[in-house]
Order: sequence, then C-alpha cells, then structure tokens
Amino acid sequence: PSALGPNVEIVRQQRFEVGPRYTDLKFIGEGAYGMVVSAFDHTTQQRVAIKKITPFEHQCFCQRTLREIKILSRFRHENIINIQEVMRAQTIDQMKDIYIVQCLMECDLYKLLRHQRLTDEHICYFLYQILRGLKYIHSANVLHRDLKPSNLLLNTNCDLKICDFGLARIADPTRDHSGLLTEYVATRWYRAPEIMLNARGYYKPIDIWSVGCILAEM
Repeated sequence: PSALGPNVEIVRQQRFEVGPRYTDLKFIGEGAYGMVVSAFDHTTQQRVAIKKITPFEHQCFCQRTLREIKILSRFRHENIINIQEVMRAQTIDQMKDIYIVQCLMECDLYKLLRHQRLTDEHICYFLYQILRGLKYIHSANVLHRDLKPSNLLLNTNCDLKICDFGLARIADPTRDHSGLLTEYVATRWYRAPEIMLNARGYYKPIDIWSVGCILAEM
C-alpha cells in the first residue's frame, strides 16, 4: 500500500482512512460488497482484519450491512466472527464508507478445500465447530441463510468461525420469505429445496441442509 499522511493508506487503488491506530495494511480479498485488508492494531499490538464497505450506492447493500452489524454486535461466541469496532465518518454528510474491524483469520474453508484433502479428524473437528456455532445462532432465533465454505473462516490452529450475516433473518415460520433470495444466486448449491422452490415459511432446517452440503464437500 502507499501512504497519504498519518490516517490514510491506499490499497489497490482503494482509500482506507483508518489511521493512526491501524497501519501497515495488506490486501486479503475483495467481493461485491467491499475489500478486506489486514492491519496492525497499535492498541492491542496484534494484526486484525478490516472490511471496507461502500454500502450507500444501493439500498440492498445498506440493508445487508446494517443487518450484519446489528446481529454480530450482539453475538459472543468463539465459533462466530466478532466485531471489534465499526469506524465511520463523524457526520452523515461525510459518511461514504464504513470500516468493520474483526479478528484476523488466515484462510477460509473454500480456499482450504481447493488446495488439500482433509483428514477425517479435520472433517470431524470442522463439522463440530460449524454445528456448535449454528446452535448458538439458532438459539438466538436467527437463520443464517448463506452457509457455505467461503463463509467459514479458519486459522492455523484449525479454529473455525462463521461469518457473513448479511442475508440472516429472524426465524419466523409464519412469515413469507419467498423472493427474498432471488437476486442472490451465487450459493444455490448450498440452498435447501424449500428455498429453491420459493416455499413460504421455511425455518431452521434450511441451515442444517447447508451444513450437510458442506460436509459432503469436505
């Protein structure tokens, strides 16, 4: 990255205004909703992950960002990614970007499965952690609705954390959810049949189906 003063760094032509607390930014990945970098936190003396989101161009981006922040700010579980800090401009007029600071994980299950075959021990340990985190999510009456290997973060100790709650919903079997996922087709391989068929009032088993698909892939 190139530096532009004490509070700004440029990473792949993206401007990050996260200094002076967070410096030494390094690119991790990029998606439809923003870019993720690692950074050194001078307060904790550890590296963290910072997700830059520019959500205000589209209403669905705003809703997804707000939903994820609201849910993750309330969750406290070792198998669910945490939010350490949310950074934004001090006034509404200046607010174009939002920075979400989270713990740094080295990899995700999607990348791991692309490069190596897992042992039975690894599969059992990963599955245990997925179900443990999902039990906590469901105990809060929340549906994740987008469980897939790339949303399961890993570190070198094989610790697993569930991330990306942008499509999560409060579990309500009486509510009509049909049509809410029609614009988001990237993860159809992990969707339960009732979602694919636009069924009304689906419930927690849709996440269990996704876990079964992930297990089969492992």
